[in-house]
Amino acid sequence: MKSGKYQAVVIGVSAGGIAVLDKILPALPSDFSPAVMIVQHMAAGGGSYLVERYSSIASLPVREAADKEPIQEGTIYFAPADYHLLVESDKTLALSAEAKVNYSRPAIDLLFETAAEAYCRKLIGIILTGANADGAAGLSRVKELGGTAIVQSPATAEVEIMPLAAIHATTVDYIAPPEEMGALLVSLVRYEEE
Repeated sequence: MKSGKYQAVVIGVSAGGIAVLDKILPALPSDFSPAVMIVQHMAAGGGSYLVERYSSIASLPVREAADKEPIQEGTIYFAPADYHLLVESDKTLALSAEAKVNYSRPAIDLLFETAAEAYCRKLIGIILTGANADGAAGLSRVKELGGTAIVQSPATAEVEIMPLAAIHATTVDYIAPPEEMGALLVSLVRYEEE
């Protein structure tokens, strides 16, 4: 693991997510070192499409998260449909079929809260477009434990409820449109590695 400040990025996104992720994930270069873990709210059975889509347009390897898998740097992980994605303290992934949280499984809050506890200040949390408050409590936890919080500017979101809830829940470090988030992430990570 590199000694840079950031080791992981967690992204929570719901309604309108594909259009936003299309602007962010391909902007990450092949030498982007943090792992990227993503919860995209979706119907059961919808997961493998995301992996196929982003494997063809992202520079980083893209995979569906597997239970007990050690988290590798420079890899994009999508939560499988109908499973919560959690991060264990030993930096492995865990999947859970427990009850929905915020009407969702996978739930953004669970990924963010467990990643915050595993990575503390070495984590960046990002909340994007979406139609409920999932992710607000999780982003709050990221900030409590010293991580960095980024939220999509509500005016650029297809549905602004999720970004607004996150902004109201905690002190956000950066509010940015999706077109600028890839460059923002790269600059944060590169600045910390120098």
